[in-house]
Amino acid sequence: MYLKGTGVDVNLINKMERKFGRYAIPNLMKYIVGIFCLGLILGTFMPDVLVTYLSLDFGKVLQGQVWRLVTFIIPYSDIRNIIFFAISTYFYYMIGNSLEQNWGAFRLNLYFFSGVILNIIGYLIIYLVTGISFPAFDSMGLICSTMFFAFAALYPNVQFYIYFLIPVKAKYMAVLEGIIYLYYIYNYISKGAAILIIPLVLTFGNFLLFFFGTRNYRRISPSEIKRKADYRRQMQDPRNHGTVTQFRGKNVITRHKCAVCGRTELDGDNLEFRFCSKCDGNYEYCMDHLFTHEHVTKK
Repeated sequence: MYLKGTGVDVNLINKMERKFGRYAIPNLMKYIVGIFCLGLILGTFMPDVLVTYLSLDFGKVLQGQVWRLVTFIIPYSDIRNIIFFAISTYFYYMIGNSLEQNWGAFRLNLYFFSGVILNIIGYLIIYLVTGISFPAFDSMGLICSTMFFAFAALYPNVQFYIYFLIPVKAKYMAVLEGIIYLYYIYNYISKGAAILIIPLVLTFGNFLLFFFGTRNYRRISPSEIKRKADYRRQMQDPRNHGTVTQFRGKNVITRHKCAVCGRTELDGDNLEFRFCSKCDGNYEYCMDHLFTHEHVTKK
């Protein structure tokens, strides 16, 4: 089984989905938008509540305030920034829904909540090393940014209009955002606070696992490289540019011939032929025998 659009084996995720899929939250982005709106209300009317009672303070968590492990994702916002809030919230809602349509509810839940867990682990490491609970800086925005990077990897050529005027493709926006985060990392390191980059790096580790885990590495495997080299070498031989076949009493050169039934493109306009990557050598088969033939192996 392969993840849509990637060509990567995802049997483990499929097993997890069969076992835990019923617990997935459908239309997850609606609830995330609700969390954004809650952050706007609290940030406008009760900003101290976010810091005093809802932030990620591991000292307080160890004292029993375990709700902080969940409430820390409520982002701070202010009614004075309502335009930016509306645009960014709609933007994340749109890309999140696109990911859910591509992956399904379970995979989106898995991606989002693993980002939350990695963020918590990052700040826990800081607390264990320093003994200080640093406030989680815009954790929800960071997690949603990893969702945008996943979106850009799946739909790199989708265009967005900055200020409703300037068209920019998703892949270029992702590169620009990546540069901004690299600047944050550089800034932390230059100020002697390199430990603060741990949550950022771990949270983006969610996207890195997705990106590198969904590459199709078979095309660069040694066996595939050898097969392509053998094919190019054989095609350089003029004798392999075609096959002499008897057709209506004449010798005709054909470019395709099934190694099982011997049919060529002359036997039907709708016939299709493919090479088998599992056979040792360049053996071509019609579609009737491509998946049913016995693979040729070297003894």
